[in-house]
This record gives sequence, C-alpha cells and structure tokens, in this order.
Amino acid sequence: MAHERPAAALEPELVQRLLLSCREAKKSAYCPYSHFAVGAAILTRDGRIFSGCNIENVCYPLGVCAERTAIQKAISEGHREFRAIAISSDLQDDFISPCGACRQVMREVSTLPFWKRYTSCVPGVLGLPGGAKPGC
Repeated sequence: MAHERPAAALEPELVQRLLLSCREAKKSAYCPYSHFAVGAAILTRDGRIFSGCNIENVCYPLGVCAERTAIQKAISEGHREFRAIAISSDLQDDFISPCGACRQVMREVSTLPFWKRYTSCVPGVLGLPGGAKPGC
C-alpha cells in the first residue's frame, strides 16, 4: 500500500482550519493542576478534522493529553487513516511536541512513519521511532 510522502504539503486553507480547530479545542482544556492548556486537531485521510483538549485528573496518570483525545474521538467515529496533527499551547513560541504516550498511540494507530505536525509558528514533520509499535 502506497503512503503519502510526509513532505507533501497540505493546502494552506486546510492548514489554517487545522490550526483554528486546535486553538478552539485548547479553550476547553481542563487543567486545574498544571494550568497548561493544550489543544490538538487531527486531520483524517478524507479531510475531516477532529479536535481534543487535555483533561487532567488529581490522580495524574488518569489525565489524557489533547493529542490522544483527538485521536480517540476520530477512532471512535470510525476514522483510522490520518494525514496531520496540529497542537496548540500557551507557550510563547507555541512549540509543543507530543509526549511519549501520545507518540506511542500515534504510532500504533497509523502505518505512516511520519505525521505532519503544525503549530502556529513551526510547521514540521514528526518522525516516530520504528520501535514504538504494538508489542513493545
């Protein structure tokens, strides 16, 4: 099965929709402990966008990151092929990278070795390690 090359550009309008979706999702973040709001938006192969925010819990390991929230929403709606993810935070340069747990989930739910990752200032390609896959 042929895969889209990771460097293939998305249409600027689509990137803007993705960025707007992750910024809007960030507004719903539940983060009373860290006060670090994060929003994420994931683009499916067929062009749908699913967004999510981080949801903390006083029992820290029970919290869910924004990236996993967006991915789980997409999967629960029957989508399993993804093209890109956008992530938004309150960091000054808006640069944020998925944590190890999110990278593991991203690797497990997609056969692509790379995901396009967008933030407001720093577009890029997120490479996932080959060892991070089911059965590790």
